[in-house]
Amino acid sequence: MKRLAVFTLSAVLLVLSFSAFQCSSTELTSAKLYIQQKNYAKAKDALKKEIEKNPKSDEGYWLLGYLYGEEGTFREMMDAFNQSLSISKKFEKNIDDTKKSYWANSFNKGVAFFNRAAKASAQDSITMYMDKAIGSFKDAILLEPDSADTYKNLAFALLQSGKQDEAIQPLETLTKIKKSADTYRLLGQIYTQKGVDCQTKFKQTKNASDSTAALDNFNKAIVALEDGRKSFPDDQEILYFLSNAYISANKSDVAMETFKAGVEKDPTNPYYRYNYGTLLLQSNKFEAAEEQFAKAVEIDPKYHSALYNLAVTYIRWGTALREKADKEGKDDPEYKNKYQAALPNLKRALEIKQDDAGTWETIAKVYAVLGMSKESQEAFNKADEYRK
Repeated sequence: MKRLAVFTLSAVLLVLSFSAFQCSSTELTSAKLYIQQKNYAKAKDALKKEIEKNPKSDEGYWLLGYLYGEEGTFREMMDAFNQSLSISKKFEKNIDDTKKSYWANSFNKGVAFFNRAAKASAQDSITMYMDKAIGSFKDAILLEPDSADTYKNLAFALLQSGKQDEAIQPLETLTKIKKSADTYRLLGQIYTQKGVDCQTKFKQTKNASDSTAALDNFNKAIVALEDGRKSFPDDQEILYFLSNAYISANKSDVAMETFKAGVEKDPTNPYYRYNYGTLLLQSNKFEAAEEQFAKAVEIDPKYHSALYNLAVTYIRWGTALREKADKEGKDDPEYKNKYQAALPNLKRALEIKQDDAGTWETIAKVYAVLGMSKESQEAFNKADEYRK
């Protein structure tokens, strides 16, 4: 579980001025005395009477808001503060300082609860602390609705609680306040997963509304990821999730044109080449895919994913040749040449990422097809070792 760093804010010392009692109404004077005595119930009663008698009492609303804040009822506090500010700006600084103080307190309480959840082992405790963290971050947003850190932490807490749908709103808001590649990735993943879930449901129910909902979510993923691509054109994961969303939405042609245009516009961008190559590979356009992955590796020799997918291109190409030959009743040894071409790329990929179990398993299968039994077994053993 990702742990949040505590956001620190200098403590705000709230000083209430009770000068000029003689100029205040009886209700205001009484309320201030009750506040000094920390008799908040009587102070609130006195302030409600003050406001009833004088609906334009900016000080009455300010003090009533302060009392609501002491109770932790922040929505009522904000309503009272807004009423005070609509009458005059006399207590604006007091109100701003109070809001900042309560925001910092709520934010740090949220962080503390989140980190307690991260340390807890019992599921009941994890759920309890995470719910408290979510509540605290929501309070903080109410107090400071422009704080990007608060929206980000609320989204993390909701995601950790398995509340993906609820995480969408703070993430959407975050894209408007402070653009981050992480935010776009998360939005794209959430919408895509919602689409996949609806597709799965459609297969079970055959209800057209589930199919429509799936497409709607895939399109929302595309919108979010396209927006992210504008701000972060070189982010590999955004491009990867975007290509998947296009494919899921049955827009492979659009995806193909999008990444082809990207390659033409910036031919030295290995990520555009990689994603275009991936789409070509999924369409079984092996020669074209080979060209894109090879170019990506040429640009960035340590691009692990491009090396791996170049190898996969040769493997699928070889498999297709073998299946075609079998279907025609012919013996075409060319398929082995394709498998052979996959080997050096897989070896280079393993030099970059030696502990990748998937790559070890793939190279083990290639060795097996080429009749290299000893090497195949050793590679399978490595895959098992790293998988454990």
